[in-house]
Amino acid sequence: MSDQCYIGVDVGSASVRAGVFDGRGTRLAFAVRPISQYHPRADVVEQSSAQIWSQTCEAIKEAVAQSGVSPEAIVAMGFDATCSLVAIDESGQGVSVSEQGEDGHDIIMWMDHRAAAEARAINATGDPALAYVGGEVSVEMELPKALWLKRHFPERYRRVWRLFDLADFLVWRATGADVASVCTLTCKWNYLAHEHRFSARLLAAVELEDVVDKVPPAILQLGEPAGRLSADAAARCGLTTGVTVAGGIIDAHAGGLALVGAQPEGALAIISGTSNCHMLVNAREIHVPGVWGPYWGAMLPGLWLSEGGQSAAGALVDWTIRQHACWAELEQQAQRQGCSEYVLLNQWVADLEQRDPLPTRHLHVLADHYGNRSPRANSNARGAAIGLTLEPGRDSLARLYLATLQAIAYGTRHIIEAMNQAGHQITRLQICGGATKNPLWLREYANVTGCDIALPEQDDAVTLGAAVLGAVAAGIYPSISAAASALVRPGATVRADRQFDTFHQAKYQVYLELYDDMQRAADLMAAWR
Repeated sequence: MSDQCYIGVDVGSASVRAGVFDGRGTRLAFAVRPISQYHPRADVVEQSSAQIWSQTCEAIKEAVAQSGVSPEAIVAMGFDATCSLVAIDESGQGVSVSEQGEDGHDIIMWMDHRAAAEARAINATGDPALAYVGGEVSVEMELPKALWLKRHFPERYRRVWRLFDLADFLVWRATGADVASVCTLTCKWNYLAHEHRFSARLLAAVELEDVVDKVPPAILQLGEPAGRLSADAAARCGLTTGVTVAGGIIDAHAGGLALVGAQPEGALAIISGTSNCHMLVNAREIHVPGVWGPYWGAMLPGLWLSEGGQSAAGALVDWTIRQHACWAELEQQAQRQGCSEYVLLNQWVADLEQRDPLPTRHLHVLADHYGNRSPRANSNARGAAIGLTLEPGRDSLARLYLATLQAIAYGTRHIIEAMNQAGHQITRLQICGGATKNPLWLREYANVTGCDIALPEQDDAVTLGAAVLGAVAAGIYPSISAAASALVRPGATVRADRQFDTFHQAKYQVYLELYDDMQRAADLMAAWR
């Protein structure tokens, strides 16, 4: 077993990442390729499936070459990806989803909000199936996007042979297998996995009955094999056709699987990145208003998954600092020092805290700049900052940056409280993704939530989670739990500093009230929509 190697492929919002892991879960090589996003107008974000597949093959090929292992030693592969919608015709070519009809724009990204009216139409049905997405379908899910395409470009919709979730598209390109994952269908397509069906009544109510014929007919449970690498895919990836490919999984769910697969009870997995996902499994069917799910078997077989989320996390922090007048100075100084802007900015915060131990006590940020996914379930929510002054320079940027990190942590705390109030019992937090590279942000997560945070030894748990699925699909391990126990090792722990409990309790109350203030403002201005 130790001589066998596995590949995990993670397709995120802006890049493809491929990791080669040995039989002990040690990463031997890692390769990254960028992928493009197209933003023709506000709230519209598209990608190219052809580009993503090409970059995926290149990333895999580079990682294999870097690893120093022979292609024959690699026995399994798993794919995870963002929950973006891919439109493919009968010839295997992409169908444009662009309003301008641009060729190659055949993916509506998860973060695309063009289908707001379609989401409202689906929610207006009041169908019982909506209880399994926290009460309301999100504009980020797939049925609203499919309905948007059918309403606006019916001829293109008729041409579509398959509407794939991106992870399922990658599996299809790799193997030729026309299959979907229970993870993608249940979490993003309103498939009721516990009843093995779609809601016919829901689809009929919005004239979307035919969508069932456009999704893959076979549904794989997590850890099931989709097939072997095709000859073409093997050649493009520098591998052999002996590689077993697992059914796909959503990127956040791959990270959650790696973090809690070995010991799931009471563990909240936070997958941080452009957005945040909060994954929690339970043996009981627990409904949490504004939290997606419960989904049966969508992350770990035999368990219900509840999924909280924040639509903007890393994206919000990056946007915030780039808007500031001091951004150019920060960028230039970081280049001179040969470090990232965040390393330098954390130094600025440390310097500020030496002179002002609580620099954000009068500055508060509401982190709903891209809507509130959980637990408010309000895609029209807006962000806010109060307590602004005419303070110039690096202290001003450091203060706003810290307040933004705290705001995102307060949003996570709100999700945790909603889950616990509904009947969950969260006893520990585990985190992977971008925030793990930022010690200041980890400090704020721990202090704001009052919880110690466990980190994995492997800094990219998402690709490792995909590799875990591959190892199970190849029959190397009898279960996901066994594979996670063998391949995923614990790392450091970030301890909560309880001396700040009362301070963060006060700021958290301000955070909650800011949302109400923004809703009152929206109501007052409703006549001018």
